[in-house]
Amino acid sequence: MNNGNNNFCGNTTRREMLSTVGGGFAKLALTGMLTQEGLTNSALAAGAASNNPLAPRAKQLPAKAKSVIFLFMYGGPSHIDTFDYKPGMKGMDGKTVQVKTFGRGGKKNEGRIVEPKWNFNQYGQSGKWVSDLFPNVATCVDDISFMHSLQADSPIHGSAMLMMNSGSLISGRPSLGSWVNYGLGSMNQNLPGYVVMLDPTGGPISGAKNWTSGYMPASYQGTVFRSKGDPILDLKNVKGMGKDEQYRLIQSLNHLNRGHMEQRIDNSNLAARIASYELAYKMQSTAPEAIDLDQESNKTKELYGIDQERTADFGKKCLLARRLVERGTRFIQIYSGGAHLDDNWDAHGDLETNHNKHAGATDKPIAGLLKDLKQRGLLDETIVVWGGEFGRQPTAEYAKGTGRDHNSAGFTMWMAGGGIKGGTSVGQTDELGSAAVERPLHVKNLHATILHQMGLDPNQLSYFHAGLEEKLVGVEGAEIIHEIV
Repeated sequence: MNNGNNNFCGNTTRREMLSTVGGGFAKLALTGMLTQEGLTNSALAAGAASNNPLAPRAKQLPAKAKSVIFLFMYGGPSHIDTFDYKPGMKGMDGKTVQVKTFGRGGKKNEGRIVEPKWNFNQYGQSGKWVSDLFPNVATCVDDISFMHSLQADSPIHGSAMLMMNSGSLISGRPSLGSWVNYGLGSMNQNLPGYVVMLDPTGGPISGAKNWTSGYMPASYQGTVFRSKGDPILDLKNVKGMGKDEQYRLIQSLNHLNRGHMEQRIDNSNLAARIASYELAYKMQSTAPEAIDLDQESNKTKELYGIDQERTADFGKKCLLARRLVERGTRFIQIYSGGAHLDDNWDAHGDLETNHNKHAGATDKPIAGLLKDLKQRGLLDETIVVWGGEFGRQPTAEYAKGTGRDHNSAGFTMWMAGGGIKGGTSVGQTDELGSAAVERPLHVKNLHATILHQMGLDPNQLSYFHAGLEEKLVGVEGAEIIHEIV
C-alpha cells in the first residue's frame, strides 16, 4: 500500500488498510466515525507518523504580545465616517469634484461628494478625533494607535479578504493566525490555538479560505466556534466514547500525517475533520469551562453589552475572546458582518442605515473588551486589531443616495495593546480620504508588525513548500510600522 515513495494504490485489502493505519480497536472506531461523515476507508491509509506541530517554540525576537484578537469589520467600513477626520469636506455634500477613484465600479476621474454623515469630537489626552459612530471606543483612544494610510492590492471583496488574511490575492495561502501558531506553537494543548467566530448572518466571501492553513498541516487552520451548542462540531461524538477508547483514538489520530494527506487525497475536508476529532478529544474537559460565560459577573456582562439585544451577540464573542486569551489561545478572529449587501459593512446604498447598524452592534463590546483586558493586565500582552478588507470612497457610487464604493488606496485600521504605542496616529490620506498621501502602509507592513510584536521575525519566518521558502510577507519582505511600537 505504501512503498515508501508516498504512492497510494487502491488495490488494498481491508486488513492491509487497517494495518497501515495502525492496529487495535481505536482504528475501527476512527474508521467508523469518519465513514459516517462520508469519508472512505482508503482515504485514511495515506497516514504517516508526525510530531506535535503545536508544541511551544522558542521566539525569534523579544516578544511584547502572546495573543492576537482581530476584530474584522467585513465589507469595508468607511474611514472618513469613523476615525479619519476630514473637516474640509463639510459643506461639500452633492458637489461634483475631480477625484480619481478605483472601486467595484471601476476607475473614475470625478464623482459626487458624500460628506461625512456623523459629527466628530476630540477624545483623550491625545485629542484624537472620532465620529459619533463610536462613542465608546472613543473613550479608549489613548490606548489605540491609528493607521490612516493602509493600502491593499485589490478593491474587490474576495481578493481583498484574502490579502488581509493571508497576505496574498491568491487563495490557498496560510492565514495570519496559521503563521502565528506555526511560528510559536500553542500555549494550551487542550484548546485550539486559532479560533474564528462568525457573524450570525453567515461567513464572509470565500469562507474558510480566509482562515485556512493552506500548504501547512491542518493543525494550524482556524477552528470555527459555533455560538450555540458545542463549540466544536465533533465534541459530542468524542464525549460518547469511554476514556480508554478515547485514548486509543487520539493515538491513532496522532499517527496521521495531515500535511501529506491534503496533497494526496481528493477530499480536501479529510484533514480538517481529523483535526476536528483530535481537537474535540482534547477539548472535552477544557472547553465547557472556557466558554461558560455564566461564570462572569453581571457587571462584566454589562461592560460588553451582553445585557442589550443590539450588542449581545458581538459582546458575547468579545467576552469569549478574553476568556480564550486568558487560557492561552494564540489568535482569535471575530467577524462583524457576513453574507452580502447590508448584512455587512458594504454600504453601497444607504450609508447611514448600514453603518449605524454595524457600529451600533460593535462599539460597546469593543470598548468593553479593551477596558476589560486592561483592568486585568492582559492588554499589555494582547494585540487587538480593528479593520476591514478596505475602506470606502469619498464620492457616491450611484447618481442618487449616500452609498460609497470600495477604496483600497487609503483606509484606516487600528491596533491596541501588545506593546503598541497608544494615543498615536500614523499616515494620512488626502483632504477627501480618497488615497494615502503620507506614509503609505501596505497590508504586509501590518502583518509584519503583528508578527514582530509576537516575537517572530517577519522576514525570517518561513515554511518550505514546493521548493520555496514561503513567507507571510512575501519573498521581498516588509518593514514593521516603527512609529507605533
